[in-house]
Amino acid sequence: MLSEQVYAHLRDAIMRGDYAPGAALKPQDLARDQGVSLAVVREALVRVVGEGLADRLPNRGFAVPEFSDRRWQEITEARRTVEPVVLRLSIERGDVDWEARVRAAHHRLARTEPYAPGEGEHYSSAWSEAHRAFHRTLLEGCGNTALLETFDRMWAASELARRWSARRAPGRDAVGEHRRLEEAALSRDADAAAELLARHLTLTAAALDG
Repeated sequence: MLSEQVYAHLRDAIMRGDYAPGAALKPQDLARDQGVSLAVVREALVRVVGEGLADRLPNRGFAVPEFSDRRWQEITEARRTVEPVVLRLSIERGDVDWEARVRAAHHRLARTEPYAPGEGEHYSSAWSEAHRAFHRTLLEGCGNTALLETFDRMWAASELARRWSARRAPGRDAVGEHRRLEEAALSRDADAAAELLARHLTLTAAALDG
């Protein structure tokens, strides 16, 4: 479908950083560039707004969110409150199969290049998916579908900010952070794992402050 193609193109462009934070997303320009109708473009824009990748502004059309938007800090606060608790449950309840999945997810993340030619200065799509899979796998041992669905929603809502943070904190040791998280989880040290996860989330938010 045309709307699906335009949506995918627009989503990828925002994620790559083709549009600066706060940049206007003009339906007329997008329709002309993609060779489609305004109705198709508006349908795609509504979808990216729903994912938190764009805002619909009263009397001003559509735009990419700002760096300083308070939503990023609010999402981080929610994740920092919920995810360490879920991780504790996961460490308490996870079995040997969970341990194997955590090890495999971390291995994939560690072996995936964070940047790729043609995907701009932000994290690549492949790395972003490996990153999501690692964090979700850490929590899957909890065995609680409702908590995992909450994680999925919060993760999707913070994806754009996470990609932006890579460019604004280039010296961050993300590799070390993930390795220590894996080690703490597999050693069943719930206190250390929860503290490491909270700090990991805080550093991502801090990269967008100021």
